[in-house]
Amino acid sequence: MRDHYRTLAARAEHRLKVERSEFLGIAFHVESEEAFFDELAAVAKRYFDATHHCWAFRLFAGERARSADAGEPSGTAGKPILSAIESAELFDAGVVVVRWYGGVKLGTGGLSRAYREAAAETLRGATLSDRYVYERVRVIVPFERMGDVYRLIAAPDVVLVSEEFGERNVFSFDVRRSQSERFLQLLAEKRLTVVLSEAKDLGFDQR
Repeated sequence: MRDHYRTLAARAEHRLKVERSEFLGIAFHVESEEAFFDELAAVAKRYFDATHHCWAFRLFAGERARSADAGEPSGTAGKPILSAIESAELFDAGVVVVRWYGGVKLGTGGLSRAYREAAAETLRGATLSDRYVYERVRVIVPFERMGDVYRLIAAPDVVLVSEEFGERNVFSFDVRRSQSERFLQLLAEKRLTVVLSEAKDLGFDQR
């Protein structure tokens, strides 16, 4: 199962002029369809005078993707925008390309190229971040074994989240899903007790 992907760290925009039509690409991070459509509605409201608001998004959860031509000829806008997102290998990313028609028809080929270029250039100028899927592991650590445990930390694969000191010392780690089995093996080899191994998706940004 995939436990690493790249996404947008911040909103990005890019303007492009083709013939007399103006295109504005807007890219942003989203983690659900609802969040995307909220952003789309805000863009449509802000640029109410535009001729089209074409869009696509790609989500990490379930690797879902959708796109729409928003009134342009079928296949000339949404799919090229989605293709730009896929080519950039991004997830949890949404792109809206706003178009103001300038009176010169571009043809289906010209439209497809314009929408893809607007989306691709927007993403090319965006700040990206890496995200990982973690499992939470809590371990009982005797005082005399703390040195061994600290040596297991290796961000972004193994991240120390918290330390609780008391009658028993409990350390919490976020471990990349692909590394979790090996991490548990290391703990067993060191005869350290695992009190919880929680299969939960946890985001972590590594800029």
